[in-house]
Amino acid sequence: MAAKSVARTLRSSLGPKGMDKMLQSPDGDVTITNDGATILEMMEVENQIGKLMVELSKSQDHEIGDGTTGVVVLAGALLEHAEALLDMGMHPLRIAEGYEMACKVATDNLDAIKTRFDFSKDDMEPLVKTCMTTLSSKVVGRLKRPMAEICVKAVLAVADLERRDVNLDLIKVEGKVGGKMEDTRLVEGIVIDKEFSHPQMPKELKDVKVAILTCPFEPPKPKTKHKVDIDTVEKFEALRDAEKAYFTDMVQRCKDSGAELVICQWGFDDEANHLLMHKNLPAVRWVGGVEIELLAMATGARIVPRFQDLSPDKLGFAGSVKEVGFGTTKDKMMVIEGCPHLKAVTIFVRGGNRMVLDEIKRSLHDAICVARNLVRDNAIVYGGGAAEISCALAVEEAADKVTGVEHYAMRTFADALQAVPLALAENSGLPPIESLTAVKKRQLEEKNPYLGIDCNDTGTNDMREQNVFETVMGKKQQLFLATQVCKMILKIDDVIKPSDYA
Repeated sequence: MAAKSVARTLRSSLGPKGMDKMLQSPDGDVTITNDGATILEMMEVENQIGKLMVELSKSQDHEIGDGTTGVVVLAGALLEHAEALLDMGMHPLRIAEGYEMACKVATDNLDAIKTRFDFSKDDMEPLVKTCMTTLSSKVVGRLKRPMAEICVKAVLAVADLERRDVNLDLIKVEGKVGGKMEDTRLVEGIVIDKEFSHPQMPKELKDVKVAILTCPFEPPKPKTKHKVDIDTVEKFEALRDAEKAYFTDMVQRCKDSGAELVICQWGFDDEANHLLMHKNLPAVRWVGGVEIELLAMATGARIVPRFQDLSPDKLGFAGSVKEVGFGTTKDKMMVIEGCPHLKAVTIFVRGGNRMVLDEIKRSLHDAICVARNLVRDNAIVYGGGAAEISCALAVEEAADKVTGVEHYAMRTFADALQAVPLALAENSGLPPIESLTAVKKRQLEEKNPYLGIDCNDTGTNDMREQNVFETVMGKKQQLFLATQVCKMILKIDDVIKPSDYA
């Protein structure tokens, strides 16, 4: 029952016309989203079986990144249909075995109906279309074309097409509240939420050599606890001169190495700041570790942990570094572009308020994951419930050849698969059962696995014309995970809490 109620909550968020959920956290923060994994994570499900559903959507999110709502809806439907079989007196394990057999038939069917999508760096259209399918059910639905292009360009910029892999750490999604969604852009470089350390430093630099330091601009401190006794003015002067000599030496070393921009992981004193300004050496302080690594990759600089190690060969290069302001706020960010080893990109998102911004980031994350999965394996099936209906038909056909109790379980699995197209039709305001039976009948007669529910009311059920695609990897993962979780839940016959036997 718990698993069913969790699935029922998510059902209404499925598909292009799916609704969003507004979630309030215990401390009053409000999140608006229709990303299945996010909804379940924030729902704070108390029930133990319900928690399994939360884990289910998480694993889909980690592995594939997309399809988190669908996998929970499918698992909920499988359990709901299993209930009827249990009432008939079937043994839970026999049901689970039947489900396993049906899952095998369904995944084999996906392999049979999949189509390959060939793309290259010049021909990105197939990737863009698939990302548009993912984005159509999100907040950014009206801008799905430009947003999908941004995501695909970002993925292809960092993709290693020979190894067929994409390192997602190299794509950063940064955002600032304000502006409109249309202002979202892809920065071929890195955006850091920092500004130059001194207000009088130049705001824009061209063709600069960059030094990246992880050592602070301050005199070294002894490791042990220390105390300095100063009892005369001379001693104080000597201490100050020593400090000044340190600062001058540090800044001079940076200057001698040929650096024209210093990026430091730590802060530095006003005195060091003043000296840097004096010597015309722009600097940025308090840059986080992740950004430092990305900058090192992009500019080709070496990260220098000690001033003594600074040398010209450890410097990186950036085509342009500029400070960008937003509207009337004091917020400034730095955009670093034109890096020779462009292996890091940033998607810079703008949105009307924080909730919209966060939701756009989540949506783009899903689309980036889809593009990455296509780089890994470019097989696709058609969406809109077309793949599920086709699998349901294949499972029904296979069930007729099975004797024994598993026959019922396989039939039930086929019925449960139809929960996805049913939910899609329902959320789109179409009569669910009529729409489903019409499409199913046509699929049977025409043997055409591309027919799905016409959610956007375009007048055609052919998903090839509507350009609605999903990755085969994602679909298979949904089937595997949902079946496994059902099997696991069916094997449980009792929940024992610590308080029950105290």
